[in-house]
Amino acid sequence: MRWLIWLKKPVPDIVNLAYGDIDLKFGKDYIIPKPVDPRLITAVAPAVARAAIETGVARHPITNWEEYEFQLSSRLGNDNALSKIIETKAKQDLKRIVFVDADNPSLLKAAQVIVEERIAHPILLGNRKRIEAAIAEYSISLPDIPIIDPQEPTSEVDRNRLERYQKNLFEKRKRKGMTHREAEDLLQTNSYYGVMMVEEGDADAMIGGLTKKYPHTIRPALQIVGARPGVKKVASMHILITRQGPLFLADTTINHFLTSEDIADITELVHREVTGLNIEPRIALITYSNFGSVPKGESAVLMREATALLHKRHPEWMVDGEMQAHLALNPELRQKFYPFSRLANHQANVLIFPSLSSANIAYNLLGVTSNLPVIGPILLGLRKPVHILQMGASVRQIVDMVGIAALHAQQAERS
Repeated sequence: MRWLIWLKKPVPDIVNLAYGDIDLKFGKDYIIPKPVDPRLITAVAPAVARAAIETGVARHPITNWEEYEFQLSSRLGNDNALSKIIETKAKQDLKRIVFVDADNPSLLKAAQVIVEERIAHPILLGNRKRIEAAIAEYSISLPDIPIIDPQEPTSEVDRNRLERYQKNLFEKRKRKGMTHREAEDLLQTNSYYGVMMVEEGDADAMIGGLTKKYPHTIRPALQIVGARPGVKKVASMHILITRQGPLFLADTTINHFLTSEDIADITELVHREVTGLNIEPRIALITYSNFGSVPKGESAVLMREATALLHKRHPEWMVDGEMQAHLALNPELRQKFYPFSRLANHQANVLIFPSLSSANIAYNLLGVTSNLPVIGPILLGLRKPVHILQMGASVRQIVDMVGIAALHAQQAERS
């Protein structure tokens, strides 16, 4: 039965967390989903409905099953709706996504979901023996998925590819002080090898960083892929899934010292990303001041000047500042005191911060204390898609990031 196939997929993280078991999986000890398992809604309920229709019990047959299942999924929260948008767009043109350090069980479980849902074509990168051992230990089904081990190339194709990467990495970085030997050593690491796969066209996007510190993966991305033409600063964004819908925060992980022009440029990157998700950006540049109430504060002046630049560049955009965060999220209060705001009676869904510190603290604080689902960090402005997972990301978060990477690969191909 179709619902039984669904239940053989990796058990959602929320179930393992609720029952204190880090490796629940389908079998003699886990056949019927536990109460917190969302598949009771998304898999079992549709199966019951189909059986009722087939046996003639149902009085109102369902004709649009995709819409019916989407409605069921949406009852679990807004994150499922946004995930559905991401996955639907990714499915329109499947891309090859290389998974760095793929011996991690969460990555492998996510790869299985990616294959079964036809979201992308995964490529597993890392120590072949450890990857195969993890696949066997956790009963993960990944038949015919390519595994590449940079340290032990097993075929002539793999050896030729490694030699090509070493040569091209040296050529790319020789005027930055890199030697042949350093290029060879760097390509023994999965992060550099994975980024070179994207740069050389052997993969369309890369996902990494699940078990490594952030600089370990961002450094090769900036050195090898670099920014798109016209982009002065690569930035990053997190998405918090709230009851009112997704809330986009930037720049959360990369840039330390920003000018007003930098902030305007980053806002443009975020606007493009949010628009690409079929969501209208309503942007607030936030700080501790409201529309000049603190005339000389460094952060206030910074955001005030950035707002002026954006108004000049994009007079049609719904963007305003500088303002405090509570006013950005409370349109009634903002209308009462500042009725001239270009956000009018709309709640902001994009928050641009004056510094890396404030943005990073905000998304971590909100995500943990409010238990909000988080997607990110999403890198913006790279010439080709490379994304870095937050350490300890869940299977759901990895799948969402793969979907984002696939969308970016589609956009890069069109441009």
